[in-house]
Amino acid sequence: MHNSQIKRVFAGIRPSGALHLGNYLGAMKGMLELQSNSSYQTIYCVVDIHAITTPYKVEEMRAFRKEAIIDYLAVGLDPEKSILFFQSNVGEHAEASFYFSTVITMARMQYIPTFKDKAKQYPDHVTMALLNYPLLMAADILLYKAELIPAGADQEPHIEVAREVARKMNEQYGTDFPEPKRLITKGDYVPSLSGEGKMSKSIEGSYIALTDSLEIIRKRLAKVPTDSGHGEIIPTVGGVANLLTLVELFQGVNVCKEYQERYLDSGIKYAELKTALAEAIFKELKPIQEKRKKLEANPDYVERVIREGAEKARAIASKTLDEVKEKMGLK
Repeated sequence: MHNSQIKRVFAGIRPSGALHLGNYLGAMKGMLELQSNSSYQTIYCVVDIHAITTPYKVEEMRAFRKEAIIDYLAVGLDPEKSILFFQSNVGEHAEASFYFSTVITMARMQYIPTFKDKAKQYPDHVTMALLNYPLLMAADILLYKAELIPAGADQEPHIEVAREVARKMNEQYGTDFPEPKRLITKGDYVPSLSGEGKMSKSIEGSYIALTDSLEIIRKRLAKVPTDSGHGEIIPTVGGVANLLTLVELFQGVNVCKEYQERYLDSGIKYAELKTALAEAIFKELKPIQEKRKKLEANPDYVERVIREGAEKARAIASKTLDEVKEKMGLK
């Protein structure tokens, strides 16, 4: 039985290839913290059906979704504590999203900012699946009666749709869906190595991947744009500011302050800063990489995690779906 004192948390991550430091600090660390907190039941899904709503390569999808599960396990998500699964292995998600589509209008869906953005990005692929994306996300959340969704601010319009679906289903059919809220975790803003914006996989040269060796991390940091190392004001934007943020994230506030003082006084030698920073980043990534190697060498274990995760998710999702069908007169 689900203990009503324990809040359910649902998070979905798109399988899009190599994870980077931004994913790790922004999403994974928050997911790990929630997993170790006994007040929460954590359900973490690789949302592979969401990933087919925009153009993709079939073979890449096969590889990426498995890589995503391996990454989850390597950073420390534990299948004994969290439910880890592929969205497409739990058919209830697609079925529920269709039932939920009966209470939301097309006009409402076309109004969602992410739909407009994606329609501009892929003008030849403005499909029904793209329009219905937030309804599938509502199904992801409501099937588990999840109350808290750790997600970025850009997901707020989608979570609002899930709240709307919950309200309308409850009003029209007497279901008992809670209205989910976005959970703001300490998702550190991880800056780009290019000196602009945040770290992103789609911008080459902006990120450090979790699988990068010390040598590759050094090379990537070497390319970060810098200045003379000395000035009257500490930069707040650009390459130097971003390097100092990374120093704070991986070497601590005190080391960062030391560099700031040096910047205003005798000056910083960036080659030294970058070498020490590369070592600090690699020190955090090394155990993740070692665990990843063990997982890659044990495909049977990974397959079992995927299979058992789907069974655990389905046990909850099928019960909710039965309630929905019963209330809607389909049972």
